[in-house]
Amino acid sequence: MKRLIYADNAATTKMSQAACEAMMRFQLTDFANVSQPYSFARSAKNALKEARETIARCINASPNEIFFTSCGTESDNWVIKGCKCSRIYTSLIEHHAILNACIDVASAGKEVFYIPVNNTGMIDFQTLNNLLSEKSLVSIMMANNEIGTIQPIKQLARIVHDHNSLFHTDAVQAVGHIPVDVRDLDVDFLSASAHKFNGPKGIGFLYIKEGLKINPLISGGAQENSLRAGTENVASIVAMAIALEENTSQLEDNMTYIQGLENALIQKLLSLNVVFHKNGAEVKIPGNVSLSFNGFSGESLLHRLDLCGICVSTGSACDSRNTQISHVLKAIDLDESFAKGTIRISLDKNNTYEDVNRIAEVLAHIVK
Repeated sequence: MKRLIYADNAATTKMSQAACEAMMRFQLTDFANVSQPYSFARSAKNALKEARETIARCINASPNEIFFTSCGTESDNWVIKGCKCSRIYTSLIEHHAILNACIDVASAGKEVFYIPVNNTGMIDFQTLNNLLSEKSLVSIMMANNEIGTIQPIKQLARIVHDHNSLFHTDAVQAVGHIPVDVRDLDVDFLSASAHKFNGPKGIGFLYIKEGLKINPLISGGAQENSLRAGTENVASIVAMAIALEENTSQLEDNMTYIQGLENALIQKLLSLNVVFHKNGAEVKIPGNVSLSFNGFSGESLLHRLDLCGICVSTGSACDSRNTQISHVLKAIDLDESFAKGTIRISLDKNNTYEDVNRIAEVLAHIVK
């Protein structure tokens, strides 16, 4: 039986053992609904409070600025649809959670403007500065999920605030992987998702700067300070906090190790005389490696790697009749012959140097 090499960590990550074990207590023993007043609910209530404090500490927020959601997509939709601004500005390379939410609000009468990026995926500052109107919302992702490019969020937030507007960042690919300090960045809203940083699926959070007003996305009970209805998923919230604290406490070591894996992968490919184009900016998420191979099909590369026990993603979306180049690769104006042959290899702390050597060797065999 061939050994599995999982190299699609930008899609989801292996759950932390400690986080997984912590969930069981709140599923099997302390399973009370935290909204209930009896003493049996006290343990779950305390755990919820501690988890909120832990997450806030990890991003330098206050606990009352952390609101639990079901995922990053919900957090993104909440900001786009709940913000009271009549104009929204976003980029052409955002996740579909933002782009499709913008389509929804545009159909309801809001104005939506799209900011272009250069060929490394960096936002065009001048265009944003020239187009931006007062009392608007700007949503720019911190790190791109396909090519890893990290945006200069602090500078972008300053431009937005200079125009008396609000700034949101989708930090789903960043939180738990690079330093994120909401006070230093001065963002107004920030989205995150646990399963991207070794937590469970189906849980995330939204940071809302204290004093800002936003309409609820979901109507119902008075949970989350009456802003997000629904019984709190205590088990997953506790696990999310543990996973995030684990990653942030080891952040520098993880970043160094994962960048080392990425460097080893690229060097091995070069040593095997593999011809490829590496997408994204110099400043990017460690381990998020977007590679394009001229004249090849990304779908074909993905499936041939899969046959060898290697899991990666592709830069194209395939249906039964045609292959579509992703909106991100189109936005960075990547030549079609390269764009169609794009794969994303995303590494994390659980990968090894043996893994990246194997990936490089199999890729070399396929494309040469």
